[in-house]
Amino acid sequence: MKIKKNYHFDNKRQIWRIIPTDNGRLIIEEREPEKKKGYFHCLDLESGKKIFKDFQMDEKFWIGIEAVRDDIIFFHKFAKPDMPKHRGILAVDIKSRELIWQNPDLTYLFIYAGKLYAFNEKFEGRTYFAINPFNGEIIEENVEDYALINNLRNEALLEENKREYMFPEIFETDSGHYKAVELIKLLKNKFVVSGKVEYVMKNELLMMSFHIVNSKGTMNNLFKAVDLSTGKYILEEEINKETSLYLTDSFFLKDDFLFLLFGKNRLQVYKIFN
Repeated sequence: MKIKKNYHFDNKRQIWRIIPTDNGRLIIEEREPEKKKGYFHCLDLESGKKIFKDFQMDEKFWIGIEAVRDDIIFFHKFAKPDMPKHRGILAVDIKSRELIWQNPDLTYLFIYAGKLYAFNEKFEGRTYFAINPFNGEIIEENVEDYALINNLRNEALLEENKREYMFPEIFETDSGHYKAVELIKLLKNKFVVSGKVEYVMKNELLMMSFHIVNSKGTMNNLFKAVDLSTGKYILEEEINKETSLYLTDSFFLKDDFLFLLFGKNRLQVYKIFN
């Protein structure tokens, strides 16, 4: 088993979101909170080649991504600045970077079976709509069957869970694979591990992120990947230095790609080979 570094991404800005798509794209959202600016990038997932960079809408900061499907990014705005409630849907074509359609009054819920579901918040409750995601045409409106919407949303979540994402879990001694348990116990004996160990198991590949106390009294955040079939470390990286905080969610997998975040600004993408 091998892990090969494909490319890195670093603009010295804070990386906010990393979204690998099912059709070979990688969407990255960056933020400069002090300047109130957000930037969006699209790379070829395999090579890292830029499809577009530093994309911005008319609204430069109070905007975010709801979902990416079929080369369309669905953005949202906010009901009010500094408030978390989303409002509005803007559909942007990845290839042309053009706004295909928008609806300022509805709020995105989910996509399922070729339809985008959204709602309108009213004083007496929510009204739901089914929309064609490619042109914004309303297919069904004034849907008030809440049980149906909840069932469809659950189906959409089940479908999303099948997209081959793997996110770290907190290691516990009863976590399962005995080789992983023994190796992490040895690791804790070798290093002064502070806090929890986050890990992902992909077949016989164990990937871990953990913090060790350094000579300065702060912590270094390490990432290690071990081929459990051989017991060999095949990737070792120091992803954060001299931190006083426990940094979590620093890596995840989609299919055979490993996404590893160094600090807040640098992303490295690796390919896993059996």
